[in-house]
Amino acid sequence: MRRNVSEQPGEVDLRQLSARSVVLSLLLGAHPPELPVKDLVRAVAPFGVGESTVRAALSRMVAAGDLRRTDSVHRLSDRLLARQVRQDEAVRPRTRAWGGEWEMVVITATGRGPAERADLRARLATLRLAELREGVWLRPANLRRPLPDDLDDVGQCYEARPARPAAELAANLWPLDAWAATARALLDHVTHVARADRPAERLTAFAAVVRHLLADPVLPPELLPSDWPGAELRTAYADYQTELADTVPQHTLGA
Repeated sequence: MRRNVSEQPGEVDLRQLSARSVVLSLLLGAHPPELPVKDLVRAVAPFGVGESTVRAALSRMVAAGDLRRTDSVHRLSDRLLARQVRQDEAVRPRTRAWGGEWEMVVITATGRGPAERADLRARLATLRLAELREGVWLRPANLRRPLPDDLDDVGQCYEARPARPAAELAANLWPLDAWAATARALLDHVTHVARADRPAERLTAFAAVVRHLLADPVLPPELLPSDWPGAELRTAYADYQTELADTVPQHTLGA
């Protein structure tokens, strides 16, 4: 049985900030995801990125297709707009009351190459489905979102009620203990860096928080351990968003 696994339990996945990552963090959280150059320069300054560095990074990001530029305004490309949608849903998941039903996708397409298979697996994982066995993906039907219509091109979609106890099945599909351990480590870390006046360290920490929330299966409460830290992690992030609003009005952190 396959399980969605990210980092090792309790590890905090901190990634060194670059000018590009700071810019993307701010734009991924911006609604709408665009800023004039002068505002970007001002916004990244507290994170230790100088004007010449950010202007050079913006030019490279436009050339690479990360950003689109109109006059002096930079905005996310379509590819990164899709990433923003996933991130927003991770931070504020849209759920509904769960009646015991499960979404199930059975992959029936054959003759696909390794890259195509890998892309499909990544896409199904992004939909917060987990693989029960080769080609069989499922999750509780508690999310307020339909499955994409084009999944019919590669498989068949069903609604199911497994005979196996739901909590037992969920615990085998997702590494819930490992996710919770890392979430608690992140909460401890963001509390620690909050005591220091180092904006770059806090940005790094909360970017890690967002990445971890992307791996949250967003299961119904009745399938989660009683001490599940998902809500606490989202609250910590929301508090940081409020702080950032003083520096970057109407914008929030991305990953």
